[in-house]
Amino acid sequence: MYAQFFGNYLLTRDIVTKEQLITAMQKKTSQHMKLGTLAIHAGYMTAGEVDRVIILQTHQDKRFGEIAIHEGYLTETQVAELLKKQKPDFLRLGQVLIEDGVLDNEQLQDAIINYQSESEFDDFIYSDETRETIEHLLANFFVASERPLTRYELSYLQLLFNNLVRFIGDDFTPVAPYSAKEYPTNYCVSQKVSGEFSVRISIDMTKKCCIDFASRYAREIFPDFDEYVQASLEDFLNLHNGLFTVNLSNDYSVELQPDPPALETRELLTFQTETYLLPIIYPFGMLHFIIEIAPVE
Repeated sequence: MYAQFFGNYLLTRDIVTKEQLITAMQKKTSQHMKLGTLAIHAGYMTAGEVDRVIILQTHQDKRFGEIAIHEGYLTETQVAELLKKQKPDFLRLGQVLIEDGVLDNEQLQDAIINYQSESEFDDFIYSDETRETIEHLLANFFVASERPLTRYELSYLQLLFNNLVRFIGDDFTPVAPYSAKEYPTNYCVSQKVSGEFSVRISIDMTKKCCIDFASRYAREIFPDFDEYVQASLEDFLNLHNGLFTVNLSNDYSVELQPDPPALETRELLTFQTETYLLPIIYPFGMLHFIIEIAPVE
């Protein structure tokens, strides 16, 4: 999950553009981690030292690790440790941005340090994403509401991100959510969940994004926008909200009932109650989750 929120940090700080981030996300899965990037992250080398070794490599037919050891920047033990250690996924994103010329090593180093400092995270988060850690990420991320998230909202968002990873893929970046009074739709499916409280959740994207989203969800290629694509979107929303109601019942004894998902036919949605838009960027495009929080009717 750290990789997704790190991408959002780069985006909201204007370190990268949305287009640069999407391009890097498309390349990230095939990226081979470089020892210099790992050494910066581990704190064994500075960005300047890594850059110097890279320059020396242009004059010597030696590997990065050999030169780094010879120059006294790394020990053989540290090199072995870096090669064996689990590679944080967000570093692949940073490395692609370096290779694309968007960032240099020093800018990536500063971004990692600043993000960790602002978010109050340690290295354990990269390999051990506990429930408390995810909740801390979400609480820091969801600042648009200008109020603390309720335990139900935390539960919903945590489940949403987990289900996106599980059913669609982990190569996404959430954009900071924001409140809204209206929203122009593309292709939008919505579902109301009601009981002790009421909420309407919608998912909206272009038809092209729908095809890619549905293809990932169904684990088969849909060449065109058709009823199978539409059904896949409705099924994802219904499955997610169904799991949410089960979790609330089991964890908090709160009983909710989801209505069947339905296609939203209005071209412009207007909201009378507290509503937030949560944009999610995938390599195939952007989708929006629309969360309308309403009192029980």
